[in-house]
Amino acid sequence: MPETTTTPHGTPQPGSAVLPPLRIGPITVDTPVVLAPMAGVTNAAFRRLCRESGAGLYVAEMLTSRALVERSPESFRIIAFEPDEVPRSVQIYGVDPATVGAAVRLLVEEDRADHIDLNFGCPVPKVTRRGGGAVLPWKRDLFAGIVRAAVDAAQPHGVPVTVKMRKGIDEDHLTYVEAGLTAQDAGVAAVALHGRTAADYYSGTADWDAIATLKQAVTDIPVLGNGDIWSAEDALAMVAHTGCDGVVVGRGCQGRPWLFADLAAAFAGSDERIRPGLADVARVMRRHAELMVDHFGEESKALREMRKHMAWYLKGYVVGGELRAQLGLVSSLAELDDLLARLDLDQPYPGDAAEGPRGRAGSPKRPILPYGWLDSRELSDDFRRDLHEAELSVSGG
Repeated sequence: MPETTTTPHGTPQPGSAVLPPLRIGPITVDTPVVLAPMAGVTNAAFRRLCRESGAGLYVAEMLTSRALVERSPESFRIIAFEPDEVPRSVQIYGVDPATVGAAVRLLVEEDRADHIDLNFGCPVPKVTRRGGGAVLPWKRDLFAGIVRAAVDAAQPHGVPVTVKMRKGIDEDHLTYVEAGLTAQDAGVAAVALHGRTAADYYSGTADWDAIATLKQAVTDIPVLGNGDIWSAEDALAMVAHTGCDGVVVGRGCQGRPWLFADLAAAFAGSDERIRPGLADVARVMRRHAELMVDHFGEESKALREMRKHMAWYLKGYVVGGELRAQLGLVSSLAELDDLLARLDLDQPYPGDAAEGPRGRAGSPKRPILPYGWLDSRELSDDFRRDLHEAELSVSGG
């Protein structure tokens, strides 16, 4: 293992010591790595690929508390875990303490989850315009109420609750330290911080210094870091830079489920890394598509959902514009087989070209907030009356 690693910030940092297992309440995660829930990505098919690659905690796609309480068929499809998928990890989003509490009770009383994560990190407008996701901790009483309701509902069944959040709304409205301490006091088992604000969206460089600040403030429970982990070396550098107890990986594993094998090796002190040639990547793509068909039970729907993954898998490899475009429109396993056979499968791993950011990072965006949201840190009666309406019945990003 080299003595130094390079962060995505461009600054060399000391290599990290081997981390102990991550403890989240009664759950022990041998490798301190968590797969972040990503809408349309972290379904059962992709989670299986990741689990086959390495150890960690793999969180399902986000559910809205209202949809869960109303027993939406899509919600129950999302939490239809495979028999060998343990622990079963669910993330829920909500803006009403009563509804979030009811959703958590449903999950634990019906034995549908072993771990529940609360989403306070989503920056997408359909969530923030209702006061949810990354902008909700600004209303500190609302945030505390939601967290307490979830912990109180889960505690009798021994199911740990965690919180994932961002730094705040923007650099002028930061909430993460106060929110982390509030969550700790409410009895959560861990907190995770994405080192960006809602206004940052996914642009720029994640603020690892903020993760270090939170780790220094929140001392009774594990603090996990999230943002700009594109390789195992990035994860080691984040731990060395921040002192965090583990890492949360999101976009960095898109099209690279084997990243979890790299992370498991790195945190065990090994310098072994998976560097697949295009033939190996094609085999993973084909298996992913098969698992998607099993998950959705409908080949055409599964392949439509698979399309977004194609560019991620092929990042850095020489493919050609026409073939890339055809793979982005694939509609059947037979068509996928034909297109994969046309790839130059003798290509070796392309190095750095295959790593780094996936998809479009975008640019900073002014968060869309409820009118008057920033006027007070407390929840007004008007906002309180709107809470039930704000419980969206669709998945967030």
